[in-house]
Amino acid sequence: MRIRAWFHNLRKDAGEPALRHVELDVLIPKLMREKARERCADKVEAFSHCCKESGFLMVVKCQEQNAALKECLSTHYKDPGFQEECKQQYVKEKEEFQKTGIPAKNRKQKLPTSM
Repeated sequence: MRIRAWFHNLRKDAGEPALRHVELDVLIPKLMREKARERCADKVEAFSHCCKESGFLMVVKCQEQNAALKECLSTHYKDPGFQEECKQQYVKEKEEFQKTGIPAKNRKQKLPTSM
């Protein structure tokens, strides 16, 4: 996988902590997909709306929206700056979890205050 090779080379150059196979091949790409979907939200919404309206004919009717969505997502996936941004975010969240023991998704929730 090209992304994995890219991360391995980056780690060796920068002297960063080693990332496990599952982090390189699963967790960081998952974060990339989530962030890319946020950045392409208008294309995702257009494709979803088309699919809901078209029913079984979505394969034929939504080709234009699907192509636009794929183009938007692949633009982000191929951008080295975006890959680095996601990798750094993952490393930061991992370090924070190691310090606090609280997963990032739980940390973002507001804690109730006692009065």
